[in-house]
Amino acid sequence: MYKDIIDGKTILITGGTGSFGKCFVKYVLEKYNPKKIIIYSRDEFKQFNMANDFKKYEDKLRFFIGDVRDLERMRRAFKGVDYVVHAAALKQVPSCEYNPNEAIKTNIHGAMNVIEASLDSDVKKVVALSTDKAVNPVNLYGGTKLVSDKLFVAANSYVGAGDLSFSVVRYGNVAGSRGSVIPFFEKLIQEGKTELPITDYRMTRFWISLTEGVELVLKALKEAKGGETFISKIPSFKITDLAKAMLPECDMLEVGIREGEKLHEVMVTAEDAPTTYENDKHFIVYPQMIFNDRMKAVPTGKKVSEGFVYSSGTNDMWLSVEDIKNRLKEIDF
Repeated sequence: MYKDIIDGKTILITGGTGSFGKCFVKYVLEKYNPKKIIIYSRDEFKQFNMANDFKKYEDKLRFFIGDVRDLERMRRAFKGVDYVVHAAALKQVPSCEYNPNEAIKTNIHGAMNVIEASLDSDVKKVVALSTDKAVNPVNLYGGTKLVSDKLFVAANSYVGAGDLSFSVVRYGNVAGSRGSVIPFFEKLIQEGKTELPITDYRMTRFWISLTEGVELVLKALKEAKGGETFISKIPSFKITDLAKAMLPECDMLEVGIREGEKLHEVMVTAEDAPTTYENDKHFIVYPQMIFNDRMKAVPTGKKVSEGFVYSSGTNDMWLSVEDIKNRLKEIDF
């Protein structure tokens, strides 16, 4: 499906040693034939481990030690790169609250550096990973990602007559990702606990796998003209049903919603609705401000209704307890 845009191309992933980066590399190298994939990240030990994990692809992989806070290093790394996937971020909500300056340096200044380095090189497309927490943010992490998203959309104004485009993909916590509820419950179960803490019995979340996240990025690389936000159409689940699926006979104790946490995940707001279009498997939020002729692309899909909100609490696709059990089998704890 994406052979025409991936084969023979050089792709750089910031924060590429994370769970998304590893899944992206595995998916792309097993299905396509890129010229090279560059992993740009700070942790040499994680790069060493990843190089060993993908030993059979060593002719296709390159590793750059670097920080998104370092513009000059990024300019060097971006030479000869066709596509940039920006996945680097400080994303743990409590950590960002306690270290606000560091969150701003990585999530906002880092985004600005990705934009500057791309504009100063021959990069053709940049896709930035976002989060549901950037929508009506209630914590600092969400606030920094909201600014980051706005920066990437507005970056298209600097392109001029060039063929570089910047776009965004948005999704919630990936099922089984570090710091999410699934590994937290699994840890308690392995410790022999029979009671699982539930922050709020009404709480819901979207379910997206790493593979679905990778496919959304590839769709953006193929279709983006500049300024769009791509959002997958995915099912919702109740946290109480997740607890039942993971430990069927468990007791559930409601402990209260945490600081900076929402009852439901929201991907599209009523304010986004006027420029949001629904396709078979995804939504696209088109930019409200048009900076160049390329961004005037004819929208695909059907325009959503006035006041439309895409929320995990009002979704029309839901996972049952049995559905969740089946999906849990795909997660490597």
